[in-house]
Amino acid sequence: MGKLLIITVIVFIGLIVIVGGIFFYSLQISIPNKIVSLDEEMTSQWADVESVYQRRMDLIPNLVNTVKGFADHESEVLVGVTEARSRVANITIDPSKIDAAAMKNFSAMQSNLSSALSRLLVTVEKYPDIKANQNFLELQAQLEGTENRIAVERMRFNETVKDYNIYIRSFPASIVADKQGLEPKTPFEADKGAEKAPKVEF
Repeated sequence: MGKLLIITVIVFIGLIVIVGGIFFYSLQISIPNKIVSLDEEMTSQWADVESVYQRRMDLIPNLVNTVKGFADHESEVLVGVTEARSRVANITIDPSKIDAAAMKNFSAMQSNLSSALSRLLVTVEKYPDIKANQNFLELQAQLEGTENRIAVERMRFNETVKDYNIYIRSFPASIVADKQGLEPKTPFEADKGAEKAPKVEF
C-alpha cells in the first residue's frame, strides 16, 4: 500500500512537471511566436487596404481632369475633390499602432473623400457628353472596381484584427500580451449601407 502511494505521488508530481513544462514552453516560445504571426498577418492585410485606397487616389486626378475638360465651371465641386484627396494623402497609420483614434481619423478622411467624389459624380449627370466620353467610361469602370475592392480588403483586415484580438485576450496568451503591454487593435467600423459593397453610379 505504501509503495502504491509513493508511485501515485511520483506520477502525480511527474504530470505536474510535464504540464508545467508545456505551459512554460507556451508562455516563453509558442505564444509569442503566434502573436508575431498574427500581427504580421494583420500588418500585411493593412498594406493591402492602403494599396486599394492608394489606387483610388491615383484615379482621382484623371477623373477630375476629364470632368474639368467638359465642365470647368464646376470649380467648387472639382476643388472639393482635390482638397479632400490632398487631406487623405497626408494620413499615415503605423500598423503597429492602429488604435481607435487613428482609425477614426483615417476613416473620417476617407469618408470625406468619398462624399466629395459622390458630389462630383452627381454633377456629371448634368453633362451627357462626359458620360459618353470613352476615357470617362474607362475611369468609371476602374473606380467602381476599386470601390468594391476597398470593401473586400477592409473586411479581410477586420478578420485579421478579430483573430489577433481574440488570441491576445484568451488565456494563456493574455498573460504574455499583458506582460508585453499589447492592446487590442481597432477594426474598421461598418459604414451605413456597408452590408453590400459600394457601387459607383454615373
